[in-house]
This record gives sequence, structure tokens and C-alpha cells, in this order.
Amino acid sequence: MFEVFTCIVVDHSPLFLVGAVSVCVFGSLLAMRLFGRVRNTRGITRASWILLTSVIAGASIWTTHFVAMMGYKTQFIAGYEPTATLLSLVLAIGVTGIGLTIAAITQRSALVEAGGVLIGLGIAAMHYVGMSGYQVQGHIESDPRYVAASLVFGAFFGAVATSRVARPVTRFCRYGGGVALILAIATTHFIGMTGVTLVPDPMAAMPGNMLPESVMTVVLMLVTVMILSIGSMTYVIDRQTSKSALERYRHLSLHDALTGLPNRTAFLERVGHMMEDRGTANARLFILSFDLDRFKEINDVHGHAAGDQVLRALGERLKAQLRDGEFVARIGGDEFVAVSSRLFTHAEAEKKARRIINDLCAPIEWEGLTLSVGTSIGIAVHPDGADTVDDLLAQADTAMYRAKSTGSNNICFYDASMDLAARERSALAMDMRQGIQRGEFELYFQRQNDTQSGAVVGFEVLLRWNHPTRGMVSPVEFIPIAERTGFIMELGDWVLRQSCLEAVKWRNPLRIAVNVAPRQLSNVAFPERVRFILAETGLSADRLELEITESGIIGDQQNALTIIRQLKTIGVKIAMDDYGTGYSSLSTLQLFPFDKIKIDRAFIDNVANNRQSAAIVRSTLILAQSLDIPVLAEGVEREDHLRFLQDEGCAQVQGYLYGKPVPLTQLQDLVNPPETETEMEADDRTMAA
Repeated sequence: MFEVFTCIVVDHSPLFLVGAVSVCVFGSLLAMRLFGRVRNTRGITRASWILLTSVIAGASIWTTHFVAMMGYKTQFIAGYEPTATLLSLVLAIGVTGIGLTIAAITQRSALVEAGGVLIGLGIAAMHYVGMSGYQVQGHIESDPRYVAASLVFGAFFGAVATSRVARPVTRFCRYGGGVALILAIATTHFIGMTGVTLVPDPMAAMPGNMLPESVMTVVLMLVTVMILSIGSMTYVIDRQTSKSALERYRHLSLHDALTGLPNRTAFLERVGHMMEDRGTANARLFILSFDLDRFKEINDVHGHAAGDQVLRALGERLKAQLRDGEFVARIGGDEFVAVSSRLFTHAEAEKKARRIINDLCAPIEWEGLTLSVGTSIGIAVHPDGADTVDDLLAQADTAMYRAKSTGSNNICFYDASMDLAARERSALAMDMRQGIQRGEFELYFQRQNDTQSGAVVGFEVLLRWNHPTRGMVSPVEFIPIAERTGFIMELGDWVLRQSCLEAVKWRNPLRIAVNVAPRQLSNVAFPERVRFILAETGLSADRLELEITESGIIGDQQNALTIIRQLKTIGVKIAMDDYGTGYSSLSTLQLFPFDKIKIDRAFIDNVANNRQSAAIVRSTLILAQSLDIPVLAEGVEREDHLRFLQDEGCAQVQGYLYGKPVPLTQLQDLVNPPETETEMEADDRTMAA
């Protein structure tokens, strides 16, 4: 170690040493950042990034070596043989490119480190080929021990460099890869140079075509400036392009594609911020909830094109009357919410609501037809009642339904006497616990199909409640209640166990997809419970797919990631459900090891005739393909939906086009097809034995 330190401090000029270190640090950090881009691309784009990265890394390695050599102190006249010098540059770029290619092939195998080892050995090869072109009046002797040590250190730090980029454990790993490459270059050079001995030979003749150090200085400066400038500009341009694309994608994800209004996710986020903001915490926040009367009739009679035109026209009218501190969101098919922090009295809020009603009720001209809708508005006020966004919206909805009950185009403010719905929810909560004991819950199955062939590839398991007095209760009603009361743990456990019990009996071993509630996913005992149910029922783990939503992981990402990794260890598949409804989905995909992405039905509905919906779906498919994650599109109800998804390369589809959710009794021809003659003979032999 002391000999190496002496070589660095004593045998090298400080000025050239600083220059070599500067090139090495800047080039290595840039090269490993570019390598991160390589791993996130595919096809010709990946090949282009590998070429650029290998040129940057190879040129940095080569330049670092020769700048350091320019400062190597010797009593001899020194120069550089052109062929070996140029060959060392080609070798540095070529071997680095091969190593990067190998390291980028896979996401998780040891090839990542193998590629790094090759890069480290390429650094050593460049060094010793370059040294063969170093000409002095004498000859060069190298200590084999230092040569071997330089190879080992170069290979080790090269493997660390690619590993830190490919397998990050903290946000600092992207810098750790660059630091490791710096160490690979530095240790290879200085350990190698420590073992060098220059033996003088006055009789030795210097080659006639030798490049003097002055020429090499100019060459090195030009190569360094040109290569690093090109790499830096390319990286900056790509970062800016990616940032713009991400901002555009986030905008699309937070806004309704048809009307351009904020969607439900944006509404929840913005109102949450408004409620927490100091400037409005003590002020009044008015929530106006409304939907459209007679809108369904317009869709049924005149078609979806007419309905879309109505929504677009009303969206423009609503946006036109907005002021600072106000916004309008479309949170459902024909459901809207207006939010205002500029109002102070109920009278002002009522005037605002009346203007909305007048705007919405004005006729709409479309292809020679005059279309009109009506509405009623419910108003809730913060901080008079609810403390959360969900409760505030529920109060506004309750007031809206009260307004509707008295006729169209009415306005109603929420008050506590309207909260019959809360009592209904309490009654349902008690009935649920008894219902699971009385066998009132039933599993329904909706088929999932291959997009190209139409073949059934699996089923999503859905829960239905046949209440003895209420009839069929929608999951939209009882699932939120189960989540609030904590009963979702018992209910989810029952669904998972019953699903496995049913699927294990099928002759056709199709996969089943079971939804997992956020509270289930946050339970540290959940993976062990899944393992127990699989062992108890005998269902193979690779036939079970667990669907989770972003809301289930966003609260405590580290805990969710730990649980998902444990589930993956068991062998079950993990799918991200309702993708596209949250703006953080991109970062979520990078962090979590999903086996499938399910695009939310809201984006599929207008995908064939709406450019924004098509853009979101197309972007999702491109992103998923780059990450090698298959995509399933929900809500496929028409042939034009299917054609679009086939053209864009979506792997699987699910929707009414292939079948509604039905009891298992209606799917026996799919899950238990008639046995072939060969299978029956095999069964007979088994029974005889």
C-alpha cells in the first residue's frame, strides 16, 4: 500500500494528476448515469445508449491513463507509439461496450456483475496495451504481482459499479456506481504503475514515428473536450425530454381526457391541500356536488358521441366561470364537484350553485339536434362538519341526493339530519358479519382473455352479497364499509381461501386473480397467511395472482415493498390494479416488482376516439414493454376497444366484450372441460392401481 501511495505522490506530477483525476471523476459519473438510461430502454434505443456510454466511458478511461502518463516523472526521453496508443483507445471503447451490453441484458442475474468484471478487465487491457506503446530509451519491466493485483482490483470495482446501478438499495447508489468506476480506473493504473521499472539502455533507438508529449497533450485535450461535451449535452437533452414527457404524463393522469377537467385523484389531492393550508384552515371551503339529469337518456337515444359532446360543452362552460381559489373536477361518468374558497356565506354559495345550474341547463347544439340536461346541487362546508376530504364529499353527495328527491335543478345544503346513510352503513356493517356466517356471500368470476387469440387465460375473482332483505348489495356499497370497520381482513381472508378451494378443483389449471385490500397488504402476517391458505387448499402458488392498488402501497412504501417481496418469494404473482388513476404510478413501477399492470377502465372507454385516452394507454404500454411487464386492459366492451389494444400490443384484456362476472356454475365448460379419451384411460388405471 505504501509503495502505491509513493507512486501516486512522488512519481506523478501534481498538475497532471489533478487533470487525470478530473477527467476520471467527471467521465465515470457521467458514464454510469448514462448506463442507468441503458437499462431503462429496449431495442435500437438501448443499442444507441450503449454505443454512446461505451464511447464516453472508454474515452474517459483512455484519457485518464495518458494524462497521468504525461505527468509520470522519468529521467528518460519519452514518447508514444501511434498504433498501440490508438489500439488502446479502441480496446477501451470496445470492451466497455461489450461489458455494458452483458450487464444490461438482465434485471437480476449475475450477468450484471459479469459485465462489470469485463469492464474492469477492459480497463486493465487498455492500460497494458497503452503501456506497450510508451517509448523510452530503455526498456520497461513489470512486476507480475502488481499486474495481477491491478487486474483483481479493476475487475472487483467494475462489478461493484454495474451492481450499484442495477441493484440500488438507496438513492445514493446512482453515485456509488460512478465512484466504483473511478476506483476501478484509479487502482488499475496506479497499482500497475507501482510495479513498473524503467531500465536505461543508452544504445536503444527511439522509433521514428513516435508521438512527442506535446502532440499527445493536444490530442488528449481535443478528445476529452469533444467526448465529454457530447456526452454531457446528450444526457442533459435526454433528461429534459424525459422531464417534459413525465410532466405531460402526470398532467394526463390528473385530468379527465374528455373534458380537460381535473379528475378524482386531482380533486382529492387539491382539496386535501386546501384543507391543510394555513391560508384556508380557518376560512370556509365550499364543496358543490352535482351530476347530470337525463344524461343516460342522451347516451341511449343518440349514442356515446352525443354524450361526449355534452360533457365537453359543459366542461368548457364550467371552466369559463372559475375564479382564483376555485376549480371544478369530473370525478365520474356524469359526476362533477366544484370547489371554492372564495365564498363566505350560504347565500353566496347558493348564488354560485344557481349560476352552475343555469350554465348546465342551457341547450347544447349537436349535429342539428338540441340537447339539454338538468342537475341538482348538494353543498357541504368545511370546517362546519367533516374533517376529511372523503367525508366532506360524502356530505355533499348526501345533500345532492336530498336535492334530487325534491325535483330537478334544486340546491340543498348538508345538515346532520340527512345522515341516514351513516345509519344505513352501520346496519350493513352488522349484517356483513352475520352474512358471512350464513353463507350470503358468493364468488363471481370474470374471464381474462389473450388479446390476439381471445383464449381464456384466467379469471378475476369478484365478491357478491345476496342480502336476505336488500337483495344483491353492490360491492361499491359494502366494501368501503368493510374497510372502515376493519371487517375487510376477515372478508378478504374468506375470499382468498374460497377462491383457492374452487380453483384447485378445476381440470383446466387457469390462473385466478384476487383483490387485496390496503389494510390486508399492510398486515405483516399477510404473506404467512397466503402461504398457509395455499398449503391448506393445495393450490399451486403460480396460479394465484394478487391485485393491489396504488392506495394500498403509497402510505408506507417500505413496509409494502417488504410484504410484496415476501409474497413473491412464495411464488404468487403481483398485479398493479387501476393503473393510471394516480400520478405516482411511474415511480411505483420502478420500485415495486410487479408481474402485471392493469389499466383502469376509465382510460379504455374512450380509447378508440379520444386522443388523450389513447395517449395515456399507449404511453402505459410502451413503459410496460420497456420494463418487461405484461399489461391487461380492463373495461373492454366494444370491438373498437379490442382492435386498438391489439394494434398497440396489449397482452391481455378483460371486459363485457368477452363476458360479465358470473357464478362459477356458468363457467364449467371452461374450468372443467370434458375429459379426453386418454385422460379417462389414465384415470381408470389410477383407480385400478
